[in-house]
Amino acid sequence: MAHGQHQPAPRPPREGERRAQPPVFHPRPRPIYAALDLGTNNCRLLIARDAEDGFVVVDAFSRIVRLGEGLAATGRLSDAAMDRAISALSVCADKLRRRNVALVRSVATEACRRAENGRDFVERVYRETGIALEIISPEQEARLAVLGCHALIEPGEGSALVFDIGGGSTELILIDADNSPPRMLDWFSAPWGVVSLSETEPHVGADSSGLLASYARMRARVAESFAQFATKLGDHRLRGRLLGTSGTVTTLASVHLDLPSYDRRKIDGLVVPVEAIRAISARLAGMTVAERAELPCIGNERADLVVAGCAILDAILDIWPAERLGVADRGIREGILRSLIARDRSRQRP
Repeated sequence: MAHGQHQPAPRPPREGERRAQPPVFHPRPRPIYAALDLGTNNCRLLIARDAEDGFVVVDAFSRIVRLGEGLAATGRLSDAAMDRAISALSVCADKLRRRNVALVRSVATEACRRAENGRDFVERVYRETGIALEIISPEQEARLAVLGCHALIEPGEGSALVFDIGGGSTELILIDADNSPPRMLDWFSAPWGVVSLSETEPHVGADSSGLLASYARMRARVAESFAQFATKLGDHRLRGRLLGTSGTVTTLASVHLDLPSYDRRKIDGLVVPVEAIRAISARLAGMTVAERAELPCIGNERADLVVAGCAILDAILDIWPAERLGVADRGIREGILRSLIARDRSRQRP
């Protein structure tokens, strides 16, 4: 056709004719994954869709169930604690069904590891909810926590310490943060979490001085369990980078910001001066349960356990003298999701 001439318009279809339509290609929906973490204190679920740069959360659930309540004294999970956990897990099972989850991993940690009837409880969970809980080791717990939160470690060189204060145990993980993902150099699991420490060394006192003396005993008990690992840290402590993932650090960070209610967007990735965190811990340790409950980011659910978390955190700061504390509202569940997605992607590659 000569330059400048117009191409004639296509004729309209005659009666009975249908113009061929280009085929419509619908993108294949990305699979949905789920991670469930049943701890000594909390039951948490995260459901997410695979995305180019990781995952996008589509649903979540969290409930304090205190599965380990009374465990320190009896060595067993109580009927009331198991019932509370089953109730929360039933909600999770319903969410898993409604979201058409392609792949799920459900883990249980210290309470089920330690309890005489932990495996019996796992079998009951499967019978009543269809959820297959896997009791993971402390090392698996530590690796998943690092995988879930290491992206929030402050820029720098050399090693860093990641910690996870749970309900029944606390994991300390020394990592070489120069690698991505970071390499785990050493790790330690102490048998103290906010529930186990509160029950073994209660925070009691007739007045502020009595409460502070009780707090000192809590710190000393934790420090004793950390002592051997502290000597292994050696010169790594000179680097000083520190990242915490737990309800304790997110709660204290919220108090530091004086938030009227918890806001994950303001907490996850926050860096707080250690001096400020220590001051908050000392303040809370001198308060009664009722006084702590009046603080909006603590409330009734955390008022009795938060001081145990403060004692554990203070003991960590004693052996790792950092000036700043990174705060992560992410951990085991995110680690599970990243590992599930990575494994599924590798299977799908030709």
